[in-house]
Amino acid sequence: MPGDMLKFVVAGQDYPDKRDAWDRARDFAEIADKYAPVKAEEQASRCSQCGVPYCTVHCPLHNHIPDWLRLTAEGRLREAYELSNATSTMPEICGRICPQDRLCEGNCVIEFSGHGAVTIGSVEKFITDTAWEQGWVEPVQVGAARGQSVGIIGAGPAGLTAAELLCVEGYEVHIYDRHDRAGGLLTYGIPGFKLEKPVVMRRVERLKAAGIVFHEGFEVGRDASMDELRQRHDALLIATGVYKARAIKADGVDLDGVVEALDYLTASNRKGFGDTVAAYDDGSLNAQGKRVVVIGGGDTAMDCVRTAVRQGAASVECLYRRDRDNMPGSQREVGNAEEEGVRFVWLAGPERFTGADGRVTAVEANAMKLSAADASGRRAPIADPDGGFTVEADLVIKALGFDAEDLPKLFGARDLGVTRWGTVRVDNATMMTSLDGVFAAGDIVRGASLVVWAIRDGRDVAAAMHKFLRTKAASERKAA
Repeated sequence: MPGDMLKFVVAGQDYPDKRDAWDRARDFAEIADKYAPVKAEEQASRCSQCGVPYCTVHCPLHNHIPDWLRLTAEGRLREAYELSNATSTMPEICGRICPQDRLCEGNCVIEFSGHGAVTIGSVEKFITDTAWEQGWVEPVQVGAARGQSVGIIGAGPAGLTAAELLCVEGYEVHIYDRHDRAGGLLTYGIPGFKLEKPVVMRRVERLKAAGIVFHEGFEVGRDASMDELRQRHDALLIATGVYKARAIKADGVDLDGVVEALDYLTASNRKGFGDTVAAYDDGSLNAQGKRVVVIGGGDTAMDCVRTAVRQGAASVECLYRRDRDNMPGSQREVGNAEEEGVRFVWLAGPERFTGADGRVTAVEANAMKLSAADASGRRAPIADPDGGFTVEADLVIKALGFDAEDLPKLFGARDLGVTRWGTVRVDNATMMTSLDGVFAAGDIVRGASLVVWAIRDGRDVAAAMHKFLRTKAASERKAA
């Protein structure tokens, strides 16, 4: 065992220092400082180098976590970066936004022993940020041209990952995305205080420099049908993600001032880029001076409440129908939000929205209680007949999650098979849809999920498409 490891008995868990809550709530910069090299080495040295590393097992990418922690502890940062980069196309992004408390760190063996998990995410971020600073991040190594092209619909993490790996294999890659900037939710859904936008844009620019062609502001079904794209390319990948907001069934939901989470976050992120955003400038999607109520308990809800604080809201409250222990969002994000002044109202479900002159003024909510756990262990919220209350509001943000859009209709592809949830149906072995040569990956297949799973799916579908395209090329050569 290397002498630099197993330091968890003498070195305590120590995350990078967070900026003061009052200061950080005044801007959209990331809230935590970067490790100094000596601190990163110290925290990496706490790893116990498990024979069966649960951190790796519970990472969707199966990153070689103990190995690059050891290399970091030994000061071999370039090797640590190369090993981290071997399994992930976006390690510094995962280091910032993965819910490590539910994945790698939550399953760290020394966490189980009471010593506090190794700060895996912060070390991962440190390694690759250092690699960018030192110039170790090399251009994409484009493979010898194969004479085949691939079209990818969606420039989110699944699409970008598949694009990079297929480019390495020598395919001509075109990405089609409805937005004017690539990145999907990395760009327009996640606020800068969690993921500063230059971190995303440098990844996109690296892919553009490799010759990957980005068709931005391109809507399939408007600018070209699915059939037309199939004719242009030897294979297609659908990696659109899921963007259809889940509805709240409550009276008054159509009042002005009751808005969708993604519309709200997109407007804020666009302002961060310096864009002109009419709905932000006229106050429709701007929390400044308003009493804000966010409905939901996931990571998107946490993004909304913390964004509202930074926009200068008069007050910010979050209503969630379950209790804190049963919320789906990161507990770290809840803690950050509380430090920044957000008030959480647990066991609360909206009953109706009331207003005056067509504009929302309050949320009438039911107190909730949790039923006994079902077979899955989940406790359903039910209305408590003895409770009810009203929360005043000038802006209500609905953050209840996302479902799939009607892609067969949207893309003009009636033969595209979908599940009863609207997600695209694929063969699990090949990741191909009901249309020959058309694949799908990411949230549009699995439903709303984590960025790290989208990257994993992008990696897997690239391998599946490579296999398909090699077989197709061999058949064409034989036929000729």
